[in-house]
Amino acid sequence: VQLQASGGGLVQPGGSLRLSCVDSGYDLTYYGIGWFRQAPGKEREWVSYISITGGDKDYADSVKGRFTVSRDDAKKTVFLQLDSLKPEDTAVYYCAAQYYMGSYSADNFGSWGQGTQVTVSS
Repeated sequence: VQLQASGGGLVQPGGSLRLSCVDSGYDLTYYGIGWFRQAPGKEREWVSYISITGGDKDYADSVKGRFTVSRDDAKKTVFLQLDSLKPEDTAVYYCAAQYYMGSYSADNFGSWGQGTQVTVSS
């Protein structure tokens, strides 16, 4: 069972995208969801987190004020709105379910699916 991220694409600097994370027969409403990204030649890094209730949200400093995470449990979907995109935001973006409390280390998350490519370029 895996979560699936979608909505990526090619966008110019300053542009926007909205990523979606859905389950394939996996009820993500029971889990906090993390967003991560991995750029070529770099390690996977945490980007954002939303709790089960949606009441707690957190962002990496590099995206704070530009990205917004939300969830629609009726649609069993978690969204990541990407605004004011920069070339350094170029990466494959993944969503994952929080299995263990604690840090936002990728080791505490699971049900990784295929990511979605975000490319920011003029």
